[in-house]
Amino acid sequence: MAEEAILSYLEKGEVISDSGVFASERGIDHNEIVNVIKSLHGFRYVDAEDIKRETWVLTDEGKTYAAAGSPEVQLFLAIPPEGISKEELQKKLDPSAFKIGCAQAAKNKWVELGKQLISRKVEHVEDRVKELLLKVQEGQVIGSDDIKALKARKLIVPQTWNGYSVKKGPNYAPRRKKVVTDLTRDNLQSGEWKELEFKEYNYSAKGQPLEGGYLHPLLKVRHQLKQIFLCMGFEEMPTNNFVESSFWNFDTLFQPQQHPARDSHDTFFLSVPSTAKYMPEDYVERVKDVHEVGGYGSRGYAYDWKREEADKNILRTHTTAVSSRMLYQLAQKPFAPKKYFSIDRVFRNEAVDRTHLAEFHQIEGLVCDRGLTLRDLIGVLHDFFSRMGMTKLKFKPAYNPYTEPSMEIFSYHEGLEKWVEVGNSGMFRPEMLRPMGLPEDVQVIAWGLSLERPTMILYGIDNIRDLFGHKVDLGLIKRNSICRLGIE
Repeated sequence: MAEEAILSYLEKGEVISDSGVFASERGIDHNEIVNVIKSLHGFRYVDAEDIKRETWVLTDEGKTYAAAGSPEVQLFLAIPPEGISKEELQKKLDPSAFKIGCAQAAKNKWVELGKQLISRKVEHVEDRVKELLLKVQEGQVIGSDDIKALKARKLIVPQTWNGYSVKKGPNYAPRRKKVVTDLTRDNLQSGEWKELEFKEYNYSAKGQPLEGGYLHPLLKVRHQLKQIFLCMGFEEMPTNNFVESSFWNFDTLFQPQQHPARDSHDTFFLSVPSTAKYMPEDYVERVKDVHEVGGYGSRGYAYDWKREEADKNILRTHTTAVSSRMLYQLAQKPFAPKKYFSIDRVFRNEAVDRTHLAEFHQIEGLVCDRGLTLRDLIGVLHDFFSRMGMTKLKFKPAYNPYTEPSMEIFSYHEGLEKWVEVGNSGMFRPEMLRPMGLPEDVQVIAWGLSLERPTMILYGIDNIRDLFGHKVDLGLIKRNSICRLGIE
């Protein structure tokens, strides 16, 4: 309808000087007219030039006054001839209308604002403000002083109107020719292609933006943490085996078989394959002995260690199982100091809530060398966490089956203004290290923390399900830029 109206009007030799007036006279929406003009201009049926006009429109407050009257007139009409107390007048009007009305009515010298009584100073008033607002609303022209006054009261705001003037273009025709965008098999077979007019290709037109890959916030923080470890001279451990035997996950760490963490409430056990097929038998015997009768200064746990319990396959509950494998491999060679780290996924059978999932990422670091002490551990932790931007640390004694002494790590959170637990640490026990074959003067210091907690703090996320899992909003991943740690 809009296209036919424009082309037929131009056919008569006329020129559309204002698309707004043209649309109004024919009862067509101006946006529809504009869209048709743009299309016709693109195919050179018409030549169009921009028209811009600045108009004034009412604000929400202005629309209210246009309907109900200005606050000063509302206040004036609410005052009886004998006057009224301030408290009573306030009850009759909206608080905003009362405040503005008092100021404007007093400025216009319409009322007398006494301490006890508010009274009229004139008998009748005209609502000039409402009258001007209605004119603006209807598109009528008002004086510059009136515009200035209404603008000062924030009752009107400027709005730019965009339209076009239109005349015939070089490809003008009373009706748009149908152009073809695709050449089909039928066109070729019938010979119809000879008569068809094809749409020109716009080689400079931009295509749809490609949805390329985006780095997940966890991957961004993981990369930065990996760089911290590498800068400190650490070597990354292989962590590609999510499935572990209970032997490597628990027994080698001197964790007793009756430990609560090994039951079905905290561990995912596999049905197929349910058991491990190969383990180093001589090492298994040494681990069995240290559990049952002790050794290396320990009395052990004094229970019957069961091989079938150690053979059970599980989803690893911590990456310390990987550390155990690496230390065992290290012990089979002439000793050389090592610094290892890993960042990967672990699994626990926990109830899902705002801070817990059944799977998460664990960061682990360890140093293996001769003569290490607790002082070395504290020094390495200060170095590691300071590179993450955490300079205020405190340590609290804790218990772990495979470390002694053990410490929980706390950092002061400037945003929360409190101390927050950020990890756990300790020195691996001789009952864990000596059965592996490591020399007696070799100690291992280690620490671990989750990847999700620092990432949630850095990105301001308070629900772990918004960060990791199948319910994550993909828009979150696209919007969040890299969040840098305090790497030095």
